[in-house]
This record gives sequence, C-alpha cells and structure tokens, in this order.
Amino acid sequence: MKINPEKAWLQAALDAAQAAAAVIRRHYAAGVAVETKADATPVTLADRESEQVIRELLGLRFPEHGFFGEEFGRDNDDAECLWLIDPIDGTKSFVRGYPFFSTQIALMVDGEIRVAVSSAPLFDEIAWAVRGEGAWLNGERIGCSSISRIADAALSTGNLASLAASPAWNRFGSLVREVNRIRGYGDFYHYHLLARGSIDAVIESDLNILDVAALSLIVEEAGGRFTTLSGNPVHLGMRDALATNAYLHGPLLQAIAWQRNEEN
Repeated sequence: MKINPEKAWLQAALDAAQAAAAVIRRHYAAGVAVETKADATPVTLADRESEQVIRELLGLRFPEHGFFGEEFGRDNDDAECLWLIDPIDGTKSFVRGYPFFSTQIALMVDGEIRVAVSSAPLFDEIAWAVRGEGAWLNGERIGCSSISRIADAALSTGNLASLAASPAWNRFGSLVREVNRIRGYGDFYHYHLLARGSIDAVIESDLNILDVAALSLIVEEAGGRFTTLSGNPVHLGMRDALATNAYLHGPLLQAIAWQRNEEN
C-alpha cells in the first residue's frame, strides 16, 4: 500500500501551530519587550519562542527536513522538504495589542508548496490545505467567490510602499475607482476572507515568501489564484502578491501592469 505522507505532514503542522498558539497567547496577555532587528522590523521573545517550539516539534518528527524561518533563518535548506515558518506574521500588530497576527507554516517539496497551515490564535481561526485536497477553515471546507467583474469586486490591500513609488501607482488609483469596494484588512486576514468567498482579491507590493507561503496554497485550494504582481508563480524570492478568485486574476494583472525584477 502506498503511504501518503501529506497526512503526517499536515498533522505535524497543525500540532506545531497549536503549540505556538499557547506560547503566543501567554505572551500577548502578559506583554513582552520589543527589540528592533537589522531590517528595522520589531521582534519579541514571543516570536523566538514560538518559532523554536515549531522547529522542535517538526524536527523531532521529520529530522531529514530543512527549515527556513523568520527568526532563526535557514537550516538544511537544500533538503527535498523545506518548512517555511513565520511564527508571528504581524509582529507590529502583536506589539500594538491588536489581533491581526498569525502563525504561518508551510511545507515546500521540490519547490512546490504541498501543505499549509494559517493559525490566528486571537481570532480562533485556523485554516489549512493539502495540495489537491481543498482548503478548510475551522473544520469546514471553504471556497472563493464567483465574482467575475472588477466593478463588482471587493479588493483588499496590504503594504503598498513599493507600488506607491512605481509607475503602476496611477494605474492602481484607477483600479481603486473602478472596484465596488476597497478595504485594507491586511496580513493573514484578507487571505482568509478571500479563501472563504467574503472578498474577491488582494494586492500587496511589500512582503516575503514566509508571509504568504501557507496562504498561497490555501487560496489556490479554495479555487483561487495566487501569483506575484507580475504574474509569476509563488517562489522563495517573491516580494509582492496578487491573490484572487478564479475569474479576476487576468483582468487585475492587466490593470496593474506591474513590472519588477524578481529573485527566483
């Protein structure tokens, strides 16, 4: 009988997310000191402890796997199976005391995201996906919307600094005038909303793979599409994203017409 490893991978990721959530809730309630990393972004003891918990659990179950984490970098990252971990995606939210943060865990196998978990402890939301098996939120299968016209679409944005400094900014302004609704839910939350059909598209111009690796598979398995703003597939060096339902991707890529040199 052929053994399906995805089941074990998914269960390990869910267990790791649950263990990290306990750490995060404890620190969120008590408060933690904030340090500033070399890239001027904040980091806390909660970030480091939760990533360590995730790495320890996954490493015990899959010692041959590699890791690429937000706080502890890369370890055995030329392994066939690579865990991508952002223990607290949204640390700025965490330290300001509002709940728009999450734990992102994804497994990349030979360059393809195969398993994904997005856990938002303060929202009591956990989404997951296995490639080819659909997307789930709190135990219920979810799917993207069927909105097909930009004029009817609800669009959410995240960080946009690079887009604002580019020639595409005026085109984005035109798009804002054309869509039915524009919001800025940000971080994990707008991707959860997209995957369950509550909004129709997400645009972000400043991120990294650890922010969206898990979310990309969840959106795709919910029937949506997820690429860079240039239309390229998800990859380790990506710095921007366009996520949509199945119908709006092409029209929005054309509307933005974003050009950026990407690292593969």
